[in-house]
Parts: sequence; structure tokens; C-alpha cells
Amino acid sequence: MSPAPTEWTAPPKAPSSARYAHEGGTGAAGGLLIQEALAASHTVVIYARSPEKLPEQYRAHPRVTIHKGQLDDREAFSSALKDVDAVLSALGPSLSQPKGTPLAHAYSLIIELMKMHGVRRLLALGTPSITDPNDKFSLQMSIIITGVATLAHTAYEDIVAIGKTIRTQGDDLDWTIVRVPLLSGSDDKSFVAGYVGDGKTGIRLARAGFASFVVQELENNEWVKKAPLISFP
Repeated sequence: MSPAPTEWTAPPKAPSSARYAHEGGTGAAGGLLIQEALAASHTVVIYARSPEKLPEQYRAHPRVTIHKGQLDDREAFSSALKDVDAVLSALGPSLSQPKGTPLAHAYSLIIELMKMHGVRRLLALGTPSITDPNDKFSLQMSIIITGVATLAHTAYEDIVAIGKTIRTQGDDLDWTIVRVPLLSGSDDKSFVAGYVGDGKTGIRLARAGFASFVVQELENNEWVKKAPLISFP
């Protein structure tokens, strides 16, 4: 399964209003993530390839700083990561992306720069194509993942590589891979966190639920070095 492409966001270092870097801010999930972080009184640094696509309400917000750059722009990335507390990423491959694993390479750079700037917390969008040892068999999820691997193989390879990159290169970071199933545009923020086939999680979630989970996890740190599946209850 592969989410739509977007950029990222990070919050700055402050005791009461943390500063977060956010990638994927111009996509649907990324926009909701920015909204949720601001609602929780965080300061948000947005790193976007196309910041002009951001709504005016974010571009003019006093707690939002925007950095423009590409995914392989080391200098721009490094500048955006200065003085942030965490990186919240809504980056996901597109069905039309070129061959290779460009987003996994971007995460490799992000992780390198996070270490350089002393940023430890990473919350990254993933899908059940990134497997976890705690997953159990689910016929529905197996059919969905197989379909993606067959019909969108390039995107599938990139999302799988993202999981591997975070787990290996980010082994000394406090990461969470937030795996989402089929996403909808509903305003429903409800979610349950678990693993594939555990009897609790399903195959659908609203993007609003993804954003709500990420901001709550940022504060609660209940899933550090884990890859929960988030779905409607």
C-alpha cells in the first residue's frame, strides 16, 4: 500500500510549545497533520517542494516557518532541521513515480541530518507493506498488499525500503512508523492502534485519524521503535 506523495514538518525546541519539522505538508494527510499540530499549540517548520500549494492560513500563521527544497537538497534540509524537537513525515510514494527508491534515499538523508542536529524523534507515515514481527495473517490485508505489489510495484518497493531505512539507519533514533491502511477524507478522528490481524485493527482509516494519532504519539511516546497499524476502531 502506498500513500500519496507530500513533504514534511518539524517543531522547534521549546518547553511548552514544541517545534516540529513536517514533511509532506502540501498533501491531504500533511495538511491535516499541520492543522493538528498547530491546534496542540506546537510551532511547525514545514519543508515543502511546492510551498505555494500550502493554504494561506498556514503560510500566514505566526507559528509556522516554511522552507522550500527538494528531497535531495542537503543544505535546505539541514537548515529546516535546526532547533527542532521532532520530525513528522507524511512522505509517501506516488503511483507514477520513477523507478528506484527516491523516498527511502530521502529518509536516509533526513536521518543523517537529524543525528547531526541532535533531533531524536521521528514519526513517519508508512503502510502495512512494511511488515512487522507482531503482525498476524489477515486475508483482507494480504489481498490489498499483494494488489499494490503487483499493480504499483515501484511505489511498493519504495515504501518497503523506507521501513528498512528507518529501522537500520535510524536504530539510535526514537522512531515510530505509523502504518495506515486505506485512507479516506472523512473528518472522523477516531482510531485504534495495534498490528495487522490482531482482531482490533481494520483496513480503513480517515486521514484525520492519522494526524490525530501522530500528534498524540508525539506527546505520549507509547510506540517508540515500533510500527503500529492505525485504523478505525
